Amino acid sequence: MDLFENIQPNKLEIDKEVYFLSGYALTNEKALMIDLQEILSQAPLRRMMTKMGFYTSATMTNCGQLGWISDSKGYRYDALDPQTLKAWPKMPVSFFQLAQHAALEAGFGDFEPDACLINQYKVGASMGLHLDKNELDFTQPIVSVSLGISAIFQLGGLSRSDKPIKIPLTHGDIVVWGGESRLKYHGIMPLKPNNHAVLGPYRYNFTFRKAG
Repeated sequence: MDLFENIQPNKLEIDKEVYFLSGYALTNEKALMIDLQEILSQAPLRRMMTKMGFYTSATMTNCGQLGWISDSKGYRYDALDPQTLKAWPKMPVSFFQLAQHAALEAGFGDFEPDACLINQYKVGASMGLHLDKNELDFTQPIVSVSLGISAIFQLGGLSRSDKPIKIPLTHGDIVVWGGESRLKYHGIMPLKPNNHAVLGPYRYNFTFRKAG
């Protein structure tokens, strides 16, 4: 069953080939929540060490054929969870359908993500401006899903020095970017105190990518 087939999203193009889909993930919210907990039971959240030697403020895990990992050797994708040496949990149908349909609504057809990065942010956590550039095919978009407490997404330019625009994100919102904007800098500002009825004082971000 495809729950997104006949949904007409509240869509806004916020920059060249960057789209904001307000509340789009709420169409299948219950399944996403159940599947999230199952993933976390198989591949628990952890803080990744960056190649510079410090740990990220957000904790993370992965699902799908490939998972993004970071350590003193650098950033890369791997089919195995380095903590368990087992394959990452399979990407749930609810996740895959959401990513595909969000990409299609933004004009990117035939998106088949093979990796989903799951970040958990607590109050004060953030992610600095960065590029998603470890993937093999930059013609494929990025689909970013927000659940839980609100956050401010920063979308910069093709240079780190470009001034970013700030986009408020709430529970269920999705941002999709690709094409000319695929390699733009982006990040999350430090989260302010808040509480979500189901997820508590946390924000979860699912980032879908075609990595392999």
